[in-house]
Amino acid sequence: MPIPEDVTGNEIDPDVRQELLSLPKTLAEDVARNLVMVAKLLDEDPEQAYEYSRIALRLASRVAAVREAAGFAAYATGKYSEALAEFRAARRMTGSVDLWPVMADCERGMGRPERAMAMAGEPEVQRLDKAGQVEMRLVAAGARKDMGQADAAVVTLQSPELASNSIQPWTARLRYAYADALLEVGREDEAREWFGKALEADQGGTTDASDRLAELDGVEFVDALDEDGGEDGSGNGGEAEHGDQR
Repeated sequence: MPIPEDVTGNEIDPDVRQELLSLPKTLAEDVARNLVMVAKLLDEDPEQAYEYSRIALRLASRVAAVREAAGFAAYATGKYSEALAEFRAARRMTGSVDLWPVMADCERGMGRPERAMAMAGEPEVQRLDKAGQVEMRLVAAGARKDMGQADAAVVTLQSPELASNSIQPWTARLRYAYADALLEVGREDEAREWFGKALEADQGGTTDASDRLAELDGVEFVDALDEDGGEDGSGNGGEAEHGDQR
């Protein structure tokens, strides 16, 4: 697959570069360039990222970073069984537990929430750093919801990290998940409060907390242009409308 000339492979993480030193120089460069493409495309075009990851995998399947990248690319495209296999391979190579939460989420994606819940109680969780433990809590709450245990999902998310006023990389997503769980059990006022707290912490725009708040408040945004590109006939000439939908 084509790789832009300005992608040199030097953009990869130093730890990954260190892993690639076990390969011949030219091969290492080819693998690095494909891994850079995976990283660049993973969010905006996961299918393309997946194709680049397969090339890297064919070139260097014995490199843990390559197996991990292939796992995330498969995960992003909903190929959960394949992703889980790659994550397991990477874990065998490194002995690290860092991938444990996403491995559990793959179990959810494969329709096995009970297995994800079992993984949440394994000793590996205690070896995760704080971010990993929060991620595992999010996966466990999702598994509870998958099993129809909405109230248990609410309880699962209640933690010191949720109660903390400190803003961490995981704060917005944790608060958002809690708000969503509250809404599912009919606690709308509390859900609105926590969606607001998620929005306060969401400096990178990782959630749609603002849209969820607007939805709860009955705000509707109407496209002012009709299908032909003209005005919608309301006389607003491109302004958004809002009204109470409750």
